[in-house]
Amino acid sequence: MPETIMSKEPSSNLESAMQMLIKTFHKYSGKEGDKYTLSRGELKELLLEELGTYLGGSKDNEAVEKVMNDLDANNDGEVDFTEFIILMGALTVACNDFFLDCKTDEKPKDGGSA
Repeated sequence: MPETIMSKEPSSNLESAMQMLIKTFHKYSGKEGDKYTLSRGELKELLLEELGTYLGGSKDNEAVEKVMNDLDANNDGEVDFTEFIILMGALTVACNDFFLDCKTDEKPKDGGSA
């Protein structure tokens, strides 16, 4: 993405969300090795720090390894931005499904039937 686009103030919530995804990825990438990918350690740190609430604050190494193995489509031991966005998309779909399920499970507050 051209630097001029990233330097502009986002004009919508969706643009803000896109910029936040990019900034968050790069906040963690490059601490170890390639600055454009996430190592296992960087991915674990990102998951715990940024998604701890949604992931239940799990410090389970097996869970991180499973996520890493599922994401690392080219088997290079690192997660690039495209692979990261696949994770974010999948988590967003799962959250949407969860909230839709919760909404359909709600009972009418007036005591009547739906």
